Amino acid sequence: MAEEHALAHPTPRQYAQIAILLAFLTAIEVSLYYLEQSIDAFTTSVSAPLLILLAVMKFVIVVGWFMHLRFEKSLVSKFFTTGFVAAIVLYVAVLFALGAIVLT
Repeated sequence: MAEEHALAHPTPRQYAQIAILLAFLTAIEVSLYYLEQSIDAFTTSVSAPLLILLAVMKFVIVVGWFMHLRFEKSLVSKFFTTGFVAAIVLYVAVLFALGAIVLT
């Protein structure tokens, strides 16, 4: 007997909830940008990591739900995750090299 491992795909209501969550995360990103522009104490050393974290969260939500990666076989997910982690490490290294992220 074949084991049914498939998760239930999201309903239209769940897609709407995910879209609202993504809009909320985007609003936070925009707010961080304007906060950085208006408050000198809130420097890029604080906002850049927060923006990266928010971008990663949104990316994972979009890939997992809208692109259905969470419903794929485990090998596909592992392959994608490995590339994603490597890209994040490279991106953070470049930000450090350019001085956008400063450890105090």
